[in-house]
Amino acid sequence: QVQLVESGGGLVLPGGSLTLSCAVSGLTFSRHAMSWYRQAPGKARELVAGITPSSSSTKYSDPVSGRFTISRDNDKNTVFLRMNSLKPEDTAVYYCKVEIGVIGGPGFWGQGTQVTVSS
Repeated sequence: QVQLVESGGGLVLPGGSLTLSCAVSGLTFSRHAMSWYRQAPGKARELVAGITPSSSSTKYSDPVSGRFTISRDNDKNTVFLRMNSLKPEDTAVYYCKVEIGVIGGPGFWGQGTQVTVSS
């Protein structure tokens, strides 16, 4: 079955950086777009970033554009989210997702990793 294992979350000071990783197994990783979502307490889950199968195109939500970078290594079946200049409002559980089709459609989810930005 499809498995996604996220890592890299934690507590970071405002202005700091973190890199999240998501290792995927159980499907042909290089055929699927990948994305990162986040869900803050009391809020709906939202798309943060997406990347096409060959890394030819990426997309970002407005709140993170210019600060976050999504990338992937198809040889290692892994997708990354580099987060710079973190703000308290970035605090959320971050989820990795394998897109079955287009970014934002149905897919397979990871279990989530907590990111807390606080002084």
